[in-house]
Amino acid sequence: MSLPDKMKAMVTMGHGGLDQMILHEDWPRPEPAAGEVLIKVAACGLNNTDVNTRSGWYSKTVTDATTGGAFEDVGEEDPTWGGAPITFPRIQGADICGEIVAVGEGVDSARIGQRVITDGWLHDPTDPANKDKTGYFGSERDGGFAEYATTLAVNAVPIRSDLSDAELATFSCSYSTAEGMLTRANVTDADTVLVPGASGGVGGALVQLAKRRRARVIALASEAKHADVAVLGPDVILPRAPDNLRAALGDERITVVADVVGGPYWPHLIDILERGGRYTCSGAIAGPMVEFDLRTFYLRDLTFTGSTVIDPQVMQNLVKYIEAGEIKPALAATYPLEELREAQAAFIAKKHTGNIVVIP
Repeated sequence: MSLPDKMKAMVTMGHGGLDQMILHEDWPRPEPAAGEVLIKVAACGLNNTDVNTRSGWYSKTVTDATTGGAFEDVGEEDPTWGGAPITFPRIQGADICGEIVAVGEGVDSARIGQRVITDGWLHDPTDPANKDKTGYFGSERDGGFAEYATTLAVNAVPIRSDLSDAELATFSCSYSTAEGMLTRANVTDADTVLVPGASGGVGGALVQLAKRRRARVIALASEAKHADVAVLGPDVILPRAPDNLRAALGDERITVVADVVGGPYWPHLIDILERGGRYTCSGAIAGPMVEFDLRTFYLRDLTFTGSTVIDPQVMQNLVKYIEAGEIKPALAATYPLEELREAQAAFIAKKHTGNIVVIP
C-alpha cells in the first residue's frame, strides 16, 4: 500500500482554550517504530482527558470544575494526569477505531488490514505492572485526532464487530475507565451501585458494566436525559442532584458509589453509603475540591479507591464484551475532524447523552 508522507491533523499547540487546537493539512505522517503499528484512523472519540490536558485542569493550582477554557494560573510542572509536563505540539485523541496499514520491526505483517480499537494505557513492556512507568495515548504520545497514528502493537486491539467505526470509537477511554472503577471497587451481584452523571460517557458505561455484573444500578441524571439513560438499563433513574437524596432513594441501600462528578454535591453521595460501603472515583467534572467529614468515613467503615491506571486485561475483556453484544455504544454525534473545536465545545456543554466522535 502506498502511504502519503503528509496527513491532516488537529494539533494542540499548548495549554489554553479551544483556539490552541490548530488544523494542519500537511502534518508529517508518523512511521511505526519497532514494536509499533501504523493505524489509518476511521474515527476517534472525545473524552474529558483531552479537555483537561489541553486546559491544564490537572494542575494543582486549578480548583475549578472542568470548563474547557483556559486557566490563568496553570502550574507548568504538574498539568497532566501523571504530574509530568506535557510536550507540545501534541495530537490528542485516545479512542481510535481504524485499520492497521503498516507495522514496525518485530511486528507480524499479517496484522496489516486488521480492524482495531486502541487501548489508551501505554505500559512499559519490560515492567507492565509498574504504574509509575505508564503513559497515555494522546498525552505522552500523539493520538488519533489525525488521519494516521502509531501506537504499540499490543495497544492496537483487534476487533470483530458489525458496529460502525464511529460506534466503536466510543468505547476505549470511557468504558475502560468505568470497568477499571468497578474492578477496584469489587462490584458483584450483591451490590447496589449509585452512578452520578449517568448520561455522560463514563457514567453510561458504568451503568452498562455494573448491570453486566448483575448489580442493581441507580442512575442520577438531569430529567431531560432520563429517556436516553433508560436505554442503558439502570433499575432506577433519579434527578441529577436531589435535595434529599436519602428520601429520593427510598428503601434503596447503596453499597457502592461510582463517581466521576465530584463537586459541591459530593458529601450527599458519601452520606448515603451503607456501613462498609465503597466509593470509587475516576474524575471530578463538577469540581475537584469537596467537603469531607472524616467521621462519616471512619465511623461507617467506608473504603475509598481512586482509579486511573488500569490493567491491560481490562481492554481485552471489553473487546470480548463488545463482540458478544453484552455492552452497546452510546453515540451522541459525529463531527468532521476539521470541526473538532465545535465538537469539543458541544462535549463541554454536556447537553448530549453518551459520546461524541470525530471523523478524519
